[in-house]
Amino acid sequence: MLAQVPEKVCGSAMPKTHLLAIDQGTTSTRAILFDAEARPIRSHAAPLRQIYPANGWVEHDPGEIWRAVLECCRAVLKGVEMDTVAALGITNQRETSLIWDKKTGAALHNAIVWQDRRGAQRCAQLKRRGLESAIARKTGLRLDPYFSATKLEWLLKNVKGLKGRDQYKDIAFGTVDSWLIWNLTKGKVHATDVTNASRTLLWNLKTRDWDASLLKLFGVPRAILPQVRESGGEFGVSDPMLFGRAIPILGVAGDQQAASFGQACFSPGDVKATFGTGCFVLVNTGKRVPRSRNRLLATALAQKNYAIEGSIFIAGALVQWLRDEMGLLATAAESEALAKRAKPAEGLYVVPAFTGLGAPYWRPHARGAIMGLTRDMGKCEIVRAALDSIGFQTRDLLEAMRRDMQSAGLRRLRVLKVDGGMVANDWFCQRLADLTGLTVERPKVTETTALGAAYLAGICATIFKNEEDVAARWMLDRRFVPAMKSAERDRLYAGWQAAVRRIQ
Repeated sequence: MLAQVPEKVCGSAMPKTHLLAIDQGTTSTRAILFDAEARPIRSHAAPLRQIYPANGWVEHDPGEIWRAVLECCRAVLKGVEMDTVAALGITNQRETSLIWDKKTGAALHNAIVWQDRRGAQRCAQLKRRGLESAIARKTGLRLDPYFSATKLEWLLKNVKGLKGRDQYKDIAFGTVDSWLIWNLTKGKVHATDVTNASRTLLWNLKTRDWDASLLKLFGVPRAILPQVRESGGEFGVSDPMLFGRAIPILGVAGDQQAASFGQACFSPGDVKATFGTGCFVLVNTGKRVPRSRNRLLATALAQKNYAIEGSIFIAGALVQWLRDEMGLLATAAESEALAKRAKPAEGLYVVPAFTGLGAPYWRPHARGAIMGLTRDMGKCEIVRAALDSIGFQTRDLLEAMRRDMQSAGLRRLRVLKVDGGMVANDWFCQRLADLTGLTVERPKVTETTALGAAYLAGICATIFKNEEDVAARWMLDRRFVPAMKSAERDRLYAGWQAAVRRIQ
């Protein structure tokens, strides 16, 4: 149970001892209140409904997101002396795109979620025109419906009534961070941060600005775009009517970059993996803009650093599928016990390509499969194979990352810092170490996305001095050392690669 917030000292001015973090994710919204030592002391979460209008389409209700943010923030701030809250930080699901009316503040369509594949045909068309290499050089990204540009292009073409407006001057576009900033400030600030901008396929990593040629390619008017600011900085203040006092918004970062900051991955070669709805592996490459030669992504980090990133679309969502659609689990936590009971199940592989395959394959039309079933296999074996698939996909990313790092002269990977809901499973963490061959380190605070947002805001609010101060606060919970022999590891991985080649 989280500790209670100290009571106000009668007759004394309260010091700035608390930081509020909003973590708006794909399947839930959470607010966490941290103390001045970066310890979470209050937390409140609300589930987020998934909307599936068509095959491969995924949407969220923007109004539902905003209401959940208010609910969660008010829950953790209840009874707190507001003068002790120094700042607010925001971290969010990236690439998810929405547009709204600047005059009314109303969303003009559901948000199109990062998992949505409706832009696949458009991406394929642009690839046939030979544009992917030039776009990758500018943005660090690949032509894939995962990113925001084709989502925004679809919205501008398909939302009724937009074409008649005067140069879209009353329309605002944003990823979820921008939507929250706009609502928190009651429309006074339309902004995003560099990490979210770098995921749109419209922002140039080298010039650190919206790219005019890409805006023209996707038919995006510059006037609707948010101002891009550094992740640690001023994003306005919350309207005092929302929480009883205005709170400065001093830190904003996309969820994976926020997790990297929360894991203190500040030096080139530091790598972390977050296992949430998907899995995202980032390695810090320093101040130089990287270029992946192995089908990974280049992306912006906070504090003007950059990273190479690999993205797995389905990780924790696979456990949810086993529970909700397949009925193999009563709770997500039960997966650990079932995996421990599983027989060896030689040759059984689950390929969870529910929304295509991400890095390093980039196959948006691929679909999932279970291969190698025999009569003596049951739910325990399927659950273990599903968890193994996440380990194999993580190795896919790490193998590509190793090659990129070697060509860039960065130090060899030795330790993988992990976080996210799945890493509470000890069996999974040990299996991850065995399947990747890396030592896996789990921190005491695994809600590192919210922690990273709190750190960014806290540095700007002078609660924390700098990155060195943040790094000194990182605490190890448990270390998992590989126990599997390399020959066995490679044999299992070869079977995984064969299974991936077989899916359509």
